[in-house]
Amino acid sequence: MKRLDRKVALVTGGSSGIGEATARLFAQHGAKVAVLALESAELKRVAEDISNAGGEAMPIAADISLPDQMERAVGAVVDRWGRLDVLVANAGINGVWAPLDELEPDEWRTTIDVNLTGTFLTIKYAAPYLKRQGGSIIITSSINGTRVFSNSGATAYACSKAGQVALAKMLALELAEHEVRVNAICPGSISTEIEESTRREDLAEIREPVEFPEGRIPLTDGEPGRSEQVADLMLFLASDAASHVTGAVIMVDGAQSLLMG
Repeated sequence: MKRLDRKVALVTGGSSGIGEATARLFAQHGAKVAVLALESAELKRVAEDISNAGGEAMPIAADISLPDQMERAVGAVVDRWGRLDVLVANAGINGVWAPLDELEPDEWRTTIDVNLTGTFLTIKYAAPYLKRQGGSIIITSSINGTRVFSNSGATAYACSKAGQVALAKMLALELAEHEVRVNAICPGSISTEIEESTRREDLAEIREPVEFPEGRIPLTDGEPGRSEQVADLMLFLASDAASHVTGAVIMVDGAQSLLMG
């Protein structure tokens, strides 16, 4: 059974990790998928792989923090397929993790611009098309800033993720009359490439001496989750099986945040 048959989906941050797994799964379930990320060979590879597997996909290179690029990107999806049913606002960065007095204003601004303003812009330009027939918006937030506050120095990141949850709840009410559902998911430790781009600076001096229990992810005895497990939740929230679910904030972390919160 194809749960997204004849649906059109836009997945940001779709060239790797959770976004890639979600784009591939959506295509397997019948959706036409626009895969959006910064220009890269990986972006084109994901779209080509989906097409070669019998799905329908288009790559879109754009920076989610730039209004003109996101307006054009969403327009390109509708120009090609005539509609938009599902939006996955997944793109984001970890940014710089540093003590408050060492965190530069530009470093703060970059994280907020990408994670929070970028999510706002993505939804802003997609909403008019989703309103036409109803649909689903899924925001990738995090356990950081929503249930966990023990990652020293991750101030900008945690604030951006908390803001995404507030945005999801505000828009769940605003868009309900248009039958547009808005939900946020909060992954914990997931095997993706985002950690490779995290800059950590002088954190030892501000880290609290907390000793966590053994097996920080109880469900898997410490093993991180997989992107495909998060994509499974994305599929549920995008599909009609979640037709009465909106404004929800769902942890995807194997109970990790219950130990760390």
